[in-house]
Amino acid sequence: MAATRVYVARLAGLAVLGPDGESIGRIRDVVVAIRYDRQQPRVHGLVVELPTRRRIFVPMLRVTSIEPRMVALNTGTVSLRRFAQRPGELLALAQIVDSAVRVDDPDLPDLTGVDVFVVDLGIEQTRTRDWRLSRVAVRGHRRLGRRRTVHVVDWLQVSGLTPYEIGRPGQDVTTLLEQFEGLRAADVAYRLRELPEKRRVEVAVALDDERLADVIQELSSDEQVGLLGKLEVERAADVLDAMDPDDTADLLGGLPENEAEALLALMDPQESEPVRRLLEHSPDTAGGLMTPRPVVLTPSTTVAEALARVRNPDLTPALASMVFVVRPPTATPTGRYLGCVHLQQLLCEPPAHLVGGLLDSDLATLRPEVPLAAVTRYFATYNLVCGPVVDAQGHLLGAVSVDDVLDHLLPAGWREEDELHEGVGSHD
Repeated sequence: MAATRVYVARLAGLAVLGPDGESIGRIRDVVVAIRYDRQQPRVHGLVVELPTRRRIFVPMLRVTSIEPRMVALNTGTVSLRRFAQRPGELLALAQIVDSAVRVDDPDLPDLTGVDVFVVDLGIEQTRTRDWRLSRVAVRGHRRLGRRRTVHVVDWLQVSGLTPYEIGRPGQDVTTLLEQFEGLRAADVAYRLRELPEKRRVEVAVALDDERLADVIQELSSDEQVGLLGKLEVERAADVLDAMDPDDTADLLGGLPENEAEALLALMDPQESEPVRRLLEHSPDTAGGLMTPRPVVLTPSTTVAEALARVRNPDLTPALASMVFVVRPPTATPTGRYLGCVHLQQLLCEPPAHLVGGLLDSDLATLRPEVPLAAVTRYFATYNLVCGPVVDAQGHLLGAVSVDDVLDHLLPAGWREEDELHEGVGSHD
């Protein structure tokens, strides 16, 4: 049965179908226009994410029914222009939910004069077929890990939801963070990019260092620099500590030298030292592309120990495809490089065997000064996704993985292009 009153949080993720049942995309937000005269805000439309991840605007007048599992439109023809927020418009989920408000409801005297937080918004269809924001679900702060009671009140009984007040800094992001739970860092980065700048910064501030580091690594260089610049400098250094050294070097390489040095000075010396070594190389060479922390073992390491190392969930599949065997020390730059062992080989050997007896010592290595084009040919020639970088004295400096190469081969801004996501499926 079609609904005439719904809550926007329940709309998030619903399929949007055309009149013939064809799938158009999924709802990601609801666009409303809050008025200063305290009248119920009008719902302008829906933000719909296409299979390509492009977000478009669908006017509410195109909506014929809202069902429990889908929203039906009266036309399959929609504008594919990328959604752009207009002045006076607010996004229900991205901007209004989590706002601090005051409630003046005679039936809820305990809420009078107390800050509560918006957790959902009720919209309903009027006799003229317009949709209006009519109800607000609120609750107080959580205490002792428990959720506070949710109260639903009339829009007219709520104060604090003007564009000015919503635009003030320091807004809570609890609901937004809940939406990001379980998502891959690349998907969080994509959704973060779609938020207004104020909310993007508030989410970044709320994320823990490790999670924020993973997300920042999935942003473009300009976005990384912009977001890092919004953080307190000490927090920015902590996030850089949590990032992969090669990504940190790429980011710092795009900053003025004095700013980069100031951040390096605040970083943990154990984290900043490999970054400083990477910055000595041109970014479009093997030395600039490599990570200084591949899986490095001594010849006396057993196959069982080697497999335990490559099971590390923090390793990318490319870096886990190969282990490198050296004379001590194993920290880069290492002792003399002896060779590598491919993951397939490790899987075929008894656990007690030593990696020193399984070496592929004939595989060509990369010198740190080798340019990007030569690195690309190297991967194509040997059908590899990871390769060792060794200096003239035979020390292992690090490893280049295919994902690092692709990052530099793809055109600038490739992360923002919707067309690059075409054909990429999603389960949500």
